[in-house]
Amino acid sequence: MQGPPLERLKWRSRRGLLELDLVLERFWKRMGDKLDDADAAALERLLQLPDNDLLDLVMGRAQATDEQLRGMVHKLRSQ
Repeated sequence: MQGPPLERLKWRSRRGLLELDLVLERFWKRMGDKLDDADAAALERLLQLPDNDLLDLVMGRAQATDEQLRGMVHKLRSQ
């Protein structure tokens, strides 16, 4: 993987909202180290959002305008 290091992304996935922590924890358990560069870049962009904005995307209360981000949000929602 050429994008952001996975360990850094995993560390940044620790959020201040329990709901986000649970979603991201399940995502990492499911995805493990399988992220490709595009997914890692999209996740890194999502993790730059404030917790409440990210939670709105994950819960479907808002929709990302960027197609790549929408794809990553879909992966985060998948169980």
